Amino acid sequence: MAVQKRFIAGAVCPRCAEMDKIRTWEQSGVRYRDCVNCDFFEQAPIEEETAAELETRVNREREEQRRNTIQTVRILDPGRR
Repeated sequence: MAVQKRFIAGAVCPRCAEMDKIRTWEQSGVRYRDCVNCDFFEQAPIEEETAAELETRVNREREEQRRNTIQTVRILDPGRR
């Protein structure tokens, strides 16, 4: 069976700084990452502990989300007193 390589949405290549060019796959207990734009390649053993998720534009909290606070809204019926 062929190894399925997946692109990481929003990931930036550490070598060429291009976004959405990094793909990842796992094989024989090793996690691999490479860039389709340059010659970046990285391998790391898969750890049993949950590793921190890579920050991407998809999972990163935006500045306006940090500033906004949740407030309860009460809708009033104008015909009711």
